[in-house]
Amino acid sequence: MNFGPLIFLGIFLSLASSWCGLILIPLFQFGKMEPVTIEMTGEIYPQPKGGEAKQGMSVYRSNGCIYCHSQQVRPRGFGADIERGWGSRRSVGRDYIYDNPVLLGTMRTGPDLTNIGQRQPSEDWHFSHLYDPQITSPGSNMPPYRFLFETRPIRNGVVSENALKLPANFAPEDGFEIVPKKEAKALVAYLLSLQATAPLPEAR
Repeated sequence: MNFGPLIFLGIFLSLASSWCGLILIPLFQFGKMEPVTIEMTGEIYPQPKGGEAKQGMSVYRSNGCIYCHSQQVRPRGFGADIERGWGSRRSVGRDYIYDNPVLLGTMRTGPDLTNIGQRQPSEDWHFSHLYDPQITSPGSNMPPYRFLFETRPIRNGVVSENALKLPANFAPEDGFEIVPKKEAKALVAYLLSLQATAPLPEAR
């Protein structure tokens, strides 16, 4: 007896059921999600990223930040993310409806960044951290991203308002200043936009 058609049918059904479970069902569950209005504040959540923050998402991707940082807060009982202060609630599908692609990440060499804009709202902190993480986080194994900054002579004796305020052991030589390039500004705008804090009903 020829079992070829049965074997083919079995393989086909296995692949089809896997595709339905992994692709089709999640598409129906999450693919048509819409923003919601938060009752307490009247705010619409989430908001699409625009301007510098949208450009910063590309800088984030191109510099491989996703390889060391995740953007997903695990629920209580599945880790200590909430206890660490990485978020006030677990991440849910609605948090990502405007992200393309979704930058969940796969490793946590560094801390989760889902709510870094809330945890570290200072633009200066982020610029210093990108220039050299040892300034803000001594002992960090994150590499410095100094190529996102420009060292230039101080013009007419007036320090630029964008110049980094660095400790003496990181400061440039006299007569020079360090200013962020447009890529650094966009990346910081993106990081500050990461604030998944809205109290969504499905996140309870």
